[in-house]
Amino acid sequence: MESADFWSKPDQARKVSKQVADLRSELQTWRDFLSEIENLEEMTQLAIAENEESLHDEVTAKVDDLEKRFSSMEFATLFSGAYDAFGAIVSVHAGSGGTEANDWSMMLYRMLARFVEKKGWVVEILSESRGEEVGLKSITFRVEGRYAYGYLKSEAGVHRLVRISPFDAEQMRHTTFALIEVIPEFEELPEMEIDPKDLRIDTFMSGGHGGQSVNTTYSAVRIVHLPTKTTVTCQNERSQQQNKETAMRVLASRLYQIQLEAQRKEKQKLRGEYQSAEWGNQIRSYVLHPYKLVKDHRTEFETQDPQAVLNGDLEPFMEAYLRKELGASDRFSKANQEE
Repeated sequence: MESADFWSKPDQARKVSKQVADLRSELQTWRDFLSEIENLEEMTQLAIAENEESLHDEVTAKVDDLEKRFSSMEFATLFSGAYDAFGAIVSVHAGSGGTEANDWSMMLYRMLARFVEKKGWVVEILSESRGEEVGLKSITFRVEGRYAYGYLKSEAGVHRLVRISPFDAEQMRHTTFALIEVIPEFEELPEMEIDPKDLRIDTFMSGGHGGQSVNTTYSAVRIVHLPTKTTVTCQNERSQQQNKETAMRVLASRLYQIQLEAQRKEKQKLRGEYQSAEWGNQIRSYVLHPYKLVKDHRTEFETQDPQAVLNGDLEPFMEAYLRKELGASDRFSKANQEE
């Protein structure tokens, strides 16, 4: 940041400045915590010397408070993945079911958006397709923040909703599915070359939010990678060229993620641990009727407060997922060493 040409690339400079601010904030949190520990030591010595019950109660309350704070701060140590510190590209896709499914995908988007808002991260919508009546058929957005991918990767998978549908005049119970995709946003991809002959690039009028000219020119871009059938759409920028550049970055990230996933599955298959990842294998269920429960089927973590979860209270689920992932990683590493 002290170099003379630091602000010659404003976008990169803003990212670095935000990273420094996050690091300073994290460091200050630990400094404050250590200061509280020192205060606790003084309180403990005073309580022993005075032998007053009120002081003992105050020390006990302080210990409980510090334990809770430490547990929260310990969260950062769970990010062990190679790409956990990266930004994230998130997509939400409605399953079959028309209006009901579109509404569920909108609820999931709001859930994620509220979580991101609480973290103070930057969100940029890249593309969206709205339902005919309500909700979203699909939406893709990028999230820029410290450990954004590390947090949000736990949400990737099929989410199942059980409720009395507000769109059903007979008040019947409905089960609905939606898919969340989360990939890290790679700024520089090693050995990632995309042959232009493998791409089909379409342009069309943007249907998203925007000012003058956004919805009146063919600024939106859709890129299809023909060999993998991977499709990326970007429509939030004002110019076609900007949308194309953004779409290419997202496409490169997705193709690289596909490459990494293929390698991971091959390793699992060789070890006899391959598991199918079909649409019906939901990672989490949200039951609003006849009882209230949100349960993650990977970690068995659950809560009876679905409203809080849908309002973005996701960290308990994320922590449970990261702890299990870290444990599985340790076991996998030990197994490799034994082999």
